[in-house]
Amino acid sequence: MAIKNIIFDFGGVLLDWDPRYFYQDIFKDKEKTEYFIQNICTSEWNSQMDRGVPFQEAIEQLQKVHPEYAKEIGLYRIGWDTMLRGEIPEGVRMFKCFVKDGRYPLYGLTNWSAETIDVAYSRYEFLKDFKGIVVSGEEKLIKPDPKIFKLILKRYDLKASECIFIDDSIKNIKAASELGICALQCTGDYQSLEKELHKLTGVDFGA
Repeated sequence: MAIKNIIFDFGGVLLDWDPRYFYQDIFKDKEKTEYFIQNICTSEWNSQMDRGVPFQEAIEQLQKVHPEYAKEIGLYRIGWDTMLRGEIPEGVRMFKCFVKDGRYPLYGLTNWSAETIDVAYSRYEFLKDFKGIVVSGEEKLIKPDPKIFKLILKRYDLKASECIFIDDSIKNIKAASELGICALQCTGDYQSLEKELHKLTGVDFGA
């Protein structure tokens, strides 16, 4: 079936978020920063907030497990705004090409905390161009759970075979593909991604 809708992930595709942007100024040591992010405030731990667990609850629980890092863990929510560095220029340019083309409704499906999504909404004007957005933390569901993909399809009356989904996570790509969605991984090579999207949609992404 012909493609009719485009679904975007946010982090790693359109927006640049990384806890290193905050903690590198706390530890002032690359190795210590990397150890902390790989072993203490890990991406797996952060996914709790994306699933709907309050920051304070997750922080307090982790402080009990790692009391030696209680101070640094306690800064996580305070430093979150710094972790969100800004737009990924290539991704946003690609997104705006879809907006300019005008043929495809655009939707967002993001693993993001309900407590911090308003930071993104207030900072990035282009997010207003989405026809609809599903935020994991608001739904208490998180990619790659098939339920959250089914939720966005049902909420906006979309057919899986008529959607393209763009995400940086291969796990999310596989989950979407298994539901019949045309899923494309964003690896950072936006030129190749745009070529593939042009074949599928006819959208002109320019030079």
